[in-house]
Amino acid sequence: MTNLKNNNRPMIGLTTYRKTTKQAPSVTYFALMPSYIEAVEAAGGTPVMIPLGLGDESLLNLLDRLDGLVLTGGGDIAGKYYHSEHLGQIFDVDEDRDRVELILARAAMEQNKPLLAICRGHQMLNVALGGTLYEDVYKWMPGGMKHDFFDDHPRNYRAHAVTIEPDSKLAMALGRTEAMVNSLHHQGVHDLAPGLVATAYAPDGLIEGVESVDHPFALGVQWHPENLIGDDPTMLSLFRGLVNATELVRS
Repeated sequence: MTNLKNNNRPMIGLTTYRKTTKQAPSVTYFALMPSYIEAVEAAGGTPVMIPLGLGDESLLNLLDRLDGLVLTGGGDIAGKYYHSEHLGQIFDVDEDRDRVELILARAAMEQNKPLLAICRGHQMLNVALGGTLYEDVYKWMPGGMKHDFFDDHPRNYRAHAVTIEPDSKLAMALGRTEAMVNSLHHQGVHDLAPGLVATAYAPDGLIEGVESVDHPFALGVQWHPENLIGDDPTMLSLFRGLVNATELVRS
């Protein structure tokens, strides 16, 4: 029998999103795709879903009890947070989710709490620290290619390669400097936030990976590694890196 009292698996918080169903359109749920939960658990962490709607103090109180944080994927970030000039290209905004994730991202960075940011989370980390976004990569980035394969392909469809900086934490985690990745977004990093460095690029030059220069483990990727683990098991190493970083911070 497992001795639960001696289970020291780190507690990893994962941000959620609002969802309704056709059966109950007036009822809102806080949701998260199981692939995130499965990836964190497989990496040795205990996943904890973070509800939306919490007050600022409650959010910070919860973060204090967590060992690490995953900023998950989802809809667009409101343009007011990065001085957007193209608001008509921004869709599916949940301003309460923006508020929650801005608070969590900034606090995690201030507290040196390990953080993995995925797709929207990658963009949110950049915005939280003062960076900007392309409201639509294909429309507004010079030479930008199609990145939104979420409607017409499965989530594990690997749309393009990324090149990875060889001396980055990302390269060390994956053990390589190139990877084929999925692409489920239309926004992307434009101006990089102070304190972040770019670690991976798509063929059109879009920044697909970032990390903090002054943080033990704050890493963002534009793709969805949790959906690629079955095809490319090394993608689990990003979640293992997060879990391992919590052990270093706690020791």
